Amino acid sequence: MGRERAILGSLVVLLLVLWAGFLVHRAPRFPGSLTGGILAVAGATLMVVFSLAFMAMKRIAPLKRKIGARVSSGRLLTWHVHTSAAGAILALLHTGHRFESDLGLALTTMMLIAVLSGYAGRHLLGRVALELHEKQSQLSRLETAYNETVGTLARNPDPAIASAASSGMLSTLRLRAAFTLMSSGRRAESPAYRAVQMAESIAELQHSIGAHGRYKRLLALWLKVHVGSSVAFYILLAMHVWAGIHFGLRWFS
Repeated sequence: MGRERAILGSLVVLLLVLWAGFLVHRAPRFPGSLTGGILAVAGATLMVVFSLAFMAMKRIAPLKRKIGARVSSGRLLTWHVHTSAAGAILALLHTGHRFESDLGLALTTMMLIAVLSGYAGRHLLGRVALELHEKQSQLSRLETAYNETVGTLARNPDPAIASAASSGMLSTLRLRAAFTLMSSGRRAESPAYRAVQMAESIAELQHSIGAHGRYKRLLALWLKVHVGSSVAFYILLAMHVWAGIHFGLRWFS
């Protein structure tokens, strides 16, 4: 996973550097040259073919079962993200930093938004999901240990805690005050003390899980930006290809 992040991060950085290259470089004749045309076809193939194949596998159940038996969906997603970033790099090289037409500007903008939002969704959403799973597992273990400790405490009640409870000292702060009645040697060994410590940890984890859930919903909304920008990119790309065929490529003449 770390190697994948490093490779994809490098591709995204290279993409942004190439995009910023229009500040110092212009090659107006390059997009219509043979080399520029080859880069355009290669970039479009990487971005469109693999992306459509991934979406078809995710949406068409028979295809998902057939391909999923050989290749995991996580591996296909990795290919999709990497080929999209590589295709975008080739597409930017194809432009020669010639951003003169409205269609070209819109196409490049949608391409960058689609790639960057896909990168964010792939790694940020994946990281949040992983951390959420780990904290839920930790919460489950803590709750089990807490229930066992409470059961032990019910069978062998601590006199200091029982006295605090009978006096109405049920809040955490008051329970902590009750622990001062214990010797420092018994404090860490007391089931009641461990129960309060675990209850505090459980509350903190539950709060953290709730925050992760809200963050995950926010990232899911961000993922919709990726889908919308990808659809817009495909439409603009089709218009760009049609314009290139309709008006002719310069290297054909």
